[in-house]
Amino acid sequence: METKTDYAFKKTVPMSVDGAESMVRAALAAEGFGVLTEIDFRKTMRDKLDVDFRPYRILGACNPPFAHQAVASDLDIGLLLPCNVLVYEGDDPGTAVVVAIDPARQLAISGRDDLDELAGEVRDRLRRVIDAVG
Repeated sequence: METKTDYAFKKTVPMSVDGAESMVRAALAAEGFGVLTEIDFRKTMRDKLDVDFRPYRILGACNPPFAHQAVASDLDIGLLLPCNVLVYEGDDPGTAVVVAIDPARQLAISGRDDLDELAGEVRDRLRRVIDAVG
């Protein structure tokens, strides 16, 4: 089931977190993205707070040509990069949730209307990533 929030695209799929993450990574690559950063939130919570948390991973995805175009137009726009994609264990057993930021919403806070077309293209690619999972 796919849903849209004010700031993201979200889908619950009947598979493991590992399986969903593998599909997300393949779909990102197919859309020209690489994963720059990886955060295992569950591990961090365990290590830093001794708190158990569901499997929850944050992938910082970047499409280098688009990132270069954005940063070349405004050096500070790098504060809004990369595009985060989440993969975490769903509430129902045997499900995973995949979520991608809506880069059009993310870049809108810059007030740079000249980036609307770029943000729209990145948004379309990330939607296809979410659609490809499951």
